[in-house]
Amino acid sequence: MAHHPTVIEPKLRGFTAHYETPEALIEAARSAREAGYSRLDALTPYAVEGLVEVLGQRDDTVPKIVLTCGVLGALSGLALQTYVAVFDYPMNIGGRPNFSWPSFIPITFECGVLAAALSALVGMLMLNGLPRPHHPVFDAPEIERATDDRFVLFIESEDPQFNTSETREFLKETGAVSVQEVIS
Repeated sequence: MAHHPTVIEPKLRGFTAHYETPEALIEAARSAREAGYSRLDALTPYAVEGLVEVLGQRDDTVPKIVLTCGVLGALSGLALQTYVAVFDYPMNIGGRPNFSWPSFIPITFECGVLAAALSALVGMLMLNGLPRPHHPVFDAPEIERATDDRFVLFIESEDPQFNTSETREFLKETGAVSVQEVIS
């Protein structure tokens, strides 16, 4: 019996709209948000101030994860040292008390830093959906210009507001130099 590979039909993933200036991109993104689009992304050759806020993508989850894990790491380091020095293997050295907290500070600090750093890395990777070897927007025509001299707004076809003809027309009305289909 012959095995036939599954053929995946290409489908429309959304539209990219190309702009020549960051101001035009920000204004288009603002118009798209006001029109009800929520599944937006932007590709730019450099960081554009204010774009994250306009796209509504500001997210402070990673700092919260880092703070929580840093505090838990520091407390775990302190708890481990306390357990060892007070309960498991107490030693009378120079008449100091078993719970000699000043000597625990360096290890407590380092455990907090280690936990915070590892949680920052893991949290950032997970929340960004990484590793992502491929994204459909990279199949768009002329998308490589987004790293050189173009500012690109991408509206995904999964957006509840997305309608092929209306979205294409909307993007043209925002002053886009070109509007391209993303098919993959």
